[in-house]
Amino acid sequence: MRHRRVLPGLPLTLGVTLFYISLIVLLPLGALVYKAASLGPSAYWQIVASERAVASYMVTAGSALAATLFNVVFGVILAWVLVRYEFPGKRLIDAMVDLPFALPTAVAGIALTTLFVETGWIGQFLAPFGIKVAYTPLGIMVAMAFTSLPFIVRTVQPVLEDLDPALEEAAQSLGGSDARIFRQVILPLLAPALLAGTSLAFARSLGEFGAIIFIAGNQPFETEITALLAFIRLEEYEYQAAAAIASVMLIIAFVMLALTNLMQARALRYMSRG
Repeated sequence: MRHRRVLPGLPLTLGVTLFYISLIVLLPLGALVYKAASLGPSAYWQIVASERAVASYMVTAGSALAATLFNVVFGVILAWVLVRYEFPGKRLIDAMVDLPFALPTAVAGIALTTLFVETGWIGQFLAPFGIKVAYTPLGIMVAMAFTSLPFIVRTVQPVLEDLDPALEEAAQSLGGSDARIFRQVILPLLAPALLAGTSLAFARSLGEFGAIIFIAGNQPFETEITALLAFIRLEEYEYQAAAAIASVMLIIAFVMLALTNLMQARALRYMSRG
């Protein structure tokens, strides 16, 4: 008896998938690359290597790296608490993790700015210590960390839920300390998911725009991100320059994702051998 498939066969599903990817992903990226390539090597390099553009790369990449590293630590702790402990308000906190996905980024930027200005609910307590968040690079990091945190938590959380408690119990019976058990038993099992979440969080931080422009101050060479510089070039009708600047961030994102996938594949192979 021939098994009846619930979904259509490979030719139809593959065709629909390729059509969707081409329409939503490849076509816009192809247009971006084509527009940037129409400049020619000399003009392209002059735009992407300009002093202002390089400064925006440094601000964007540096802030994204700092926000991602913060989220790796805080996100793992948050996922651990949500999985391993029961406490009042747990469901509310778990739901709030997804808030950056549902909240428009512009609204998030306005809310963060309101909180962290010197007269804001949080900023007023930081000001006496000389800590200024709004309109500084630190504000950019805060906005990036806010919008990218769910990627870490939601990739690590399912792995923690599926971990076999017998592994930890065996390690404890052998005299392993809590820190050593986490480092040598739990962390290697989390590594593939953590790498995936880290790459997604970093890529999201690189491309974030709405949540940043309100809190950053947008000062060239200081708090101007690359996405804003590309937007400024669009407003000036310099479409090729905007495409060239955007292509740099696209290349960085692709290289980062490729390296992360390579590291993730090696971690999976290491786990399978173990």
